[in-house]
Amino acid sequence: MSRFLNLPLRRKIIIIYMVANMMIFIVNTLLIMGINSMSVEMELVYQDNRSLNKLFEALTDVQDNMTEYLSSKTTDSLEDYYRSAQTLQNLAEEMKGQISDLSFSRMRRNIHNMTGGYLEEVSQTVEAKRGRNVEKYRSHYENATELYKFISSYITSLNNAQFVSNTENYTMLSNNYRVFGALCFLVMALVMIGNVIIIISIISTIISPMNELAESANKVAEGNFDTTLPMALYNDEIGIVISAFNKMVISIKEYIERLRESMDKERELQEKELMMEAHLKDAQLKYLQAQINPHFLFNTLNAGAQLSMMEGAERTYEYVQTVADFFRYNVQNQKSEVTLKEEVTLVDNYIQILNVRFSGDIHYSKQVDQRLLTTPMPSMILQPIVENAVNHGIREMGDQGKIKLKVFREDKDVCISIEDNGKGISAEDIDKILNGNWRHKEDQYDNNGIGMDNVISRLRLFAGKTDVLDIRSEGRDKGCEVIIRLPLE
Repeated sequence: MSRFLNLPLRRKIIIIYMVANMMIFIVNTLLIMGINSMSVEMELVYQDNRSLNKLFEALTDVQDNMTEYLSSKTTDSLEDYYRSAQTLQNLAEEMKGQISDLSFSRMRRNIHNMTGGYLEEVSQTVEAKRGRNVEKYRSHYENATELYKFISSYITSLNNAQFVSNTENYTMLSNNYRVFGALCFLVMALVMIGNVIIIISIISTIISPMNELAESANKVAEGNFDTTLPMALYNDEIGIVISAFNKMVISIKEYIERLRESMDKERELQEKELMMEAHLKDAQLKYLQAQINPHFLFNTLNAGAQLSMMEGAERTYEYVQTVADFFRYNVQNQKSEVTLKEEVTLVDNYIQILNVRFSGDIHYSKQVDQRLLTTPMPSMILQPIVENAVNHGIREMGDQGKIKLKVFREDKDVCISIEDNGKGISAEDIDKILNGNWRHKEDQYDNNGIGMDNVISRLRLFAGKTDVLDIRSEGRDKGCEVIIRLPLE
């Protein structure tokens, strides 16, 4: 058995299949041979009756052919007589040689002897007829007829007696056949059940290591590497897989231990790195917010002084008040995060200051979704973009310059669009701005010192992603649009 279990898995399955089928084949062969033997016996039960029936038919043919010849005396009837007489003679001889029941042997012997006498009388009758000896053929004809009637009656009696006896034998054989059929069914059922039991037991012996392997594999898949590993009992394919699995689990367990030690050390380094990064981001935000050029303040105050000399105190007051609100937001607001509403208000004040400075040449419009004004965002973002639109877009257009501010929602983003109809910007400069490679030229108009790289950096730090700002321009003198995308809170 151990030698069998150590065979390759494919060979074991083939052997089991062949043995099971061989057992079924042998049992079926034996059962079929038994059924055929009983069928032959049942066919031979009425063989004696069939022989007697043939003998009776041959006897009748001889009598009829003799009578036909006596009445017609034709060649055909004579030939029929000789043929039927020969058949009757052969059947009588066969009956004599058959082995039969001893109780009927005497009656069969009598029929054989009487049949010989009958054929002799018939032969003499025909010869007397051919010799035209009327008295002689009539005497033999009457004797033949009497023997015919006696033999027919004797055959009928023997046939009936044998039929009764054979019927009893047939009934007994039929009962035995049914019993044998039930026995065949029982034997086949027992063979099949035995085959199933043997196959299941052998297959279970083969498969049980695989079941243990599957159970261990499930526990390992759940993270339990301390589970009991299955034993490789045999040298077949399953034993090879179990051995390889055990080596793999041990290797993984050792690797996890080394990895855990390495991760503990790496976690300590990452914690230190995160703390340093948090401090660095905080410093970056404060540094970027502190880059406000006071040069703009002096130009603005100068414009207010000029206006106060030319006009009355009421407009001067309004202008100075707006300027005060603008710089109060810039200088006093130290928060790194404000609402979108505060940024829009700052743009409104900034445009109002510029329109005083440039005699109302800037046409400013808004399209704002009021529901989005509570969205948080970094401070000092929109005003530098509007300032760039004025200085680099519409400043030299006189009273034709337009700036439009839109706030709307797109999917999961709050979008802020600042659009002008000014000079536009080339694709090359757009790439430079977005990549942080664009530099302010000395001969360009002054600004507040917060450049686009500053704005983009703070937006990316705030949103935690890179695609927070998009610049669109169809070409020279076709305007420019800056779109900011903030995450919807």
